[in-house]
Order: sequence, then structure tokens, then C-alpha cells
Amino acid sequence: MTRYLMTVHGPAEQGEFGGYGSREEMLASFAATGAFNERLQEEGYWVFADGLDDATKAAVIDGQGEAPVVTDGPYLEAKEYIAGFWVIDVPDRDTAVRLAGEASKACRGKVEIRPFNTELPT
Repeated sequence: MTRYLMTVHGPAEQGEFGGYGSREEMLASFAATGAFNERLQEEGYWVFADGLDDATKAAVIDGQGEAPVVTDGPYLEAKEYIAGFWVIDVPDRDTAVRLAGEASKACRGKVEIRPFNTELPT
């Protein structure tokens, strides 16, 4: 099995309902994502998932000098930021791609997959 990080990308500019056009669209996405999460758990692919707070609440810490330097805000300025993520454990990349497609449909956003660079013991 291989662990993948599936990240959801959302707009930096958030409206009243986050990146959704209406309250109804937001609630429908939350329900679909909840159902997707339940299915991941039932199928044994679930490791962990969560949403992230607004990118403006991020902080970047550079501890390479004598004392850490803390800078408020995200590391990069961008039009989109990571809005949430899943960590999944799947048999292969094809399964990760399939699940990312389902995740994208549920949360109504683009989803990136990236394998972790460590192998799990067998």
C-alpha cells in the first residue's frame, strides 16, 4: 500500500459561503464530502482528513538562524490555497487517481495527489 496526500485547492478570495456560490451549494458539498469520507473509511483507504482555516491565518516560521523568525500569512502569494486534505493508503496510483476524481466531484474543487516519499513496512 502507498500513502497519498490528496489536497483540495480553493480560491484565496472567500465570499460569504467560502468558495461556494450559495449556502445551498456549500451544504450540498459538505454532505457529499461527508459521504465520500464515510466510503473511504468503509473501503479501508482512510488515514486522516480535515479542512484548513483561511490562508490569511497561516504563519511561516524560519528557524534556520539563531532565533526563529515568524511571518504572518501564507508562504506564497497565490490565487488558490490548500483548503483541505486527505491522507489515504491505497494499493496503487490508479486507485489514488480514481479517489481524487470522486473527492473533486464531492467537494467541488480541484484535487491534487502526491505520494509520500516513505515506504510503509510490509
